[in-house]
Formats: sequence, structure tokens, C-alpha cells
Amino acid sequence: MELNERADIDTSQIEDGRRSGGGGIGGLPIGGGGLAGIVVTLVIALVGGYFGINTMGGDGGGSSSGTQLAECTGDQKLQQLECRNGLYVTSIQAYWRDQLPESFGEQYKPAVTHIFSNQVSTGCGAADSGVGPFYCPADDKVYIDLSFYQVLSKQLGAPGEFAQPYVLAHEYGHHVQDVLGTEAEMRRRQERDPGSANEESVKLELQADCYAGAWAHSASTTTDSDGDKIFTSLTEQDIQEGIQTAGQIGDDTLQKQGGGQVNPEEFTHGSSAQRQQWFRVGYDTGDPKQCDTFKAGAVS
Repeated sequence: MELNERADIDTSQIEDGRRSGGGGIGGLPIGGGGLAGIVVTLVIALVGGYFGINTMGGDGGGSSSGTQLAECTGDQKLQQLECRNGLYVTSIQAYWRDQLPESFGEQYKPAVTHIFSNQVSTGCGAADSGVGPFYCPADDKVYIDLSFYQVLSKQLGAPGEFAQPYVLAHEYGHHVQDVLGTEAEMRRRQERDPGSANEESVKLELQADCYAGAWAHSASTTTDSDGDKIFTSLTEQDIQEGIQTAGQIGDDTLQKQGGGQVNPEEFTHGSSAQRQQWFRVGYDTGDPKQCDTFKAGAVS
């Protein structure tokens, strides 16, 4: 995977809250210590997930603060992790600006990615780095502590660079679900049938994986505001890295790594095989309309 150094990073899509949150992107304030502690925390927190109002603690009335991402200019900009992620976000949102009207007849509403360090206050409540990346519908923002990539690479066994845009594309898949009303309908089904809560959550997450795959299918054609391609190359190896990442954060794999028994009744994101399958459906078809995980019999 190679990014175009000439491509413009739309820094208006990125909010940097690290200056107010403190700590840089080094240390991980994740309790428990060691691999087991990290994985258990991420299992509890729903890795790469979606958080509705009041699900993270607090009163749900908080809001993040930050400044526009700075210093993403010059020949060395892509050596900076935050700038590369800014370009991933630019690509993902460029894709959905075109694809959402084409596929679903809805206009896309851009969402900001908020980079934080250690902890953050959001419209969905308070969170710390242990929750992993997440999307908050109350303020229409994607949240990520960039140190999560260290956990993903060193502890969870997904070291490939394409793991990073896959994670972001998954979270923006949740934003698309919010725009389309999919998440709201899913919540209503959960309320009508509380016993189906985990099953409905799995379907929502697998659809976000599929949407990430659909973006990946077209990522090499996405362009910046000047029409310059964002990716100069994207190979099958990169896609395999995305598939590997999906597998490493499957519920069954995380439960095993956390030292527990595999219990499908506690799944909230889907098994490793399911996550890989639905990412592949999106990638192979390139059609987000094929990502209907809520259709009868689609998920088994």
C-alpha cells in the first residue's frame, strides 16, 4: 500500500484533542496489565465498535474538544501517523460522498474523526483508551487513540499497515448506518426483544465490516479535492492484511486470548470467520447494497 504524497489531507475532517487530553500517543492506560488485561478490556469494550448514548458511563452530555489537525504539509507529512490517518479518512469520506447517493439515494453527511490520548469526553459519555476506536452517534464523531494501533499490532496479531484504514473504515461504516437509520431501527428491535440484543449487535458490526470492504474495493480510485488519487497502489496483500485484522478481533479469538471460554451467546461483533466473510463480501462485490446482514438468513 502506497499513499500519494501529493494528495491533499483534508485536516478539517480531523480533530486533535491530544493537547487537551495529555499524554501523547505512547502509554496505554488499560487496566489489568499484560496481554490478558488488554484483551479482556477490549472484549468488554467492544473493539472497533459503536457506542450509543450513555453506554460508556457518565451522563452522555459531554462533548469532545480539540483543534484542527496541524502540520500535515510538506514532503515528510506521510511519515506522521496522524497525517496518514487523516488521508485515510479523506479517502473513506470521499468514497461515501459518491457512493451513498448512488447506492441508497441518501446524501452523505461528513463526520469528524477525533484523535484523543488516554481519555475523552464525548456526546455518548466518557471513554478512555481501553475502549478502542468507536463511533458516537450523539455527536457524529469517530474517536480513536492512535496508540490502539500498537495494541493491534503487538498484542492482537494484526501488524499490517492496512489494519489502520480498515479500522477507520469500519467506524465510518457505523456512521453510514446512523445516516441511513439502520442503527436506530436495530435499537428498536433490541428494545422490543431484549433477548436478541447481542444477535442484533453482531449484525450491525458485520455490516460495518462489509461497508469497510466495499470502501477497500474502490479505495484506489478515491481522490482528494483536487482530483489527485489518494492511493498510488493497493495490493491483494493489503486486502489480506485487512482480512487478517478482521479475524484477529473476532469475538471468539478475543475470548480465547483473554483466557476465557468461547461463548457465542456473548458475541457482540461476530466470530473471526464472520468478520472476515463480510469484509470479503464488501470487497469482492464493491457494492454496499450487498451488505444487508439484517436480511433473514444472512448471518448464521
